[in-house]
Amino acid sequence: MSNGKSILIDVSRCTGCRGCQVACKQWNELPATHTVQSGSYQNPPNMNGDTYKTVRFYEGRTEEGKPYWNFASDMCRHCMDAPCAVAADEGVVTIVPETGAVVFTDKTTLDSYDQVYGACPYEIPQQNEKKGLVTKCTMCSDRIAEGQIPACVLSCPTGAMQFGDRDDILKKIEKRVVELKKEFPNAHALHADTTRVIYILTDADDKFGFLSGY
Repeated sequence: MSNGKSILIDVSRCTGCRGCQVACKQWNELPATHTVQSGSYQNPPNMNGDTYKTVRFYEGRTEEGKPYWNFASDMCRHCMDAPCAVAADEGVVTIVPETGAVVFTDKTTLDSYDQVYGACPYEIPQQNEKKGLVTKCTMCSDRIAEGQIPACVLSCPTGAMQFGDRDDILKKIEKRVVELKKEFPNAHALHADTTRVIYILTDADDKFGFLSGY
């Protein structure tokens, strides 16, 4: 029996180009978000009802005072045992059997926001007041159903994002972490046992400020 699908995000290969962010907008026919300069390259500053993913830019200094600048594509993690699905009323959140993707249905109205947002360890669900719905990434379930890969993964020019059978992705992650540890001793996979969107980080979690969760 298939273990579903997963997305690998290898931050060591991410250049912060935001191609995945644009591809998500285009495929889902989402309008642009009006923003103002906030002093960061991160734009928009957070996900919203019309933005399902954003590339996070996180700056800081090490204990030795050396500056670092990390970036990675932030999106719904499609949790293996999705807390939002457990917390929501029946029919509000569905799990796609073939992939394990966590998808909000048209029953995920604004009335359900407190349920799904409060349950999410990554603070992903967003309100779209124009549509009267709570929205987020679907893992491009419509594309996958037609034999295609998610738009964000397709758009990535460096191979930082990969999509495939979960068991195969887990093997790639294990191999890649071993390779990266030669240069980045703190390299590790984030929440590989609990999420379908799995990050390979090159440093401690707190050096990538968007990552909370389990």
